[in-house]
Amino acid sequence: MSDLSNLYQDLILDHNASPRNFGELDCPTHRKEGSNPLCGDNLVLSLRVEDDIIVDVRFSGSGCAISKASASLMTAALKGKTIGEAEALFASFKDLLTSLEPSPASANQLGKLAAFSGVRQFPSRVKCATLAWHTLEAALHANDVASTE
Repeated sequence: MSDLSNLYQDLILDHNASPRNFGELDCPTHRKEGSNPLCGDNLVLSLRVEDDIIVDVRFSGSGCAISKASASLMTAALKGKTIGEAEALFASFKDLLTSLEPSPASANQLGKLAAFSGVRQFPSRVKCATLAWHTLEAALHANDVASTE
């Protein structure tokens, strides 16, 4: 395993063991539950958006290591971003995980989220990694369902 792969694996394990922004958010402006029935992941995402800026975001729930680490890294990356920036970040993350040849710009924009690049090799785990992101999209656009199905 390359040094970069080891670093990415360590980052994912760290965010699974000690997730950042885990817990309930007081007075959220947006809140949505999400599920990945295939893996059994369930989460609740809460955001506080003021003047189109995500000022706070937290998640709770249970899931596999990839799902929990993805939610943790996502919430850390979203604070201070506009809604448009958050949507662009999701597009880049999805490109990284689902494209045969992801755009180098996507990887550069993602920062620590690029740790999930190896998930592309395991298609069944892509849903685990994207659950928090689909839940974010549903929360921001008031969609009824936040699911990976």
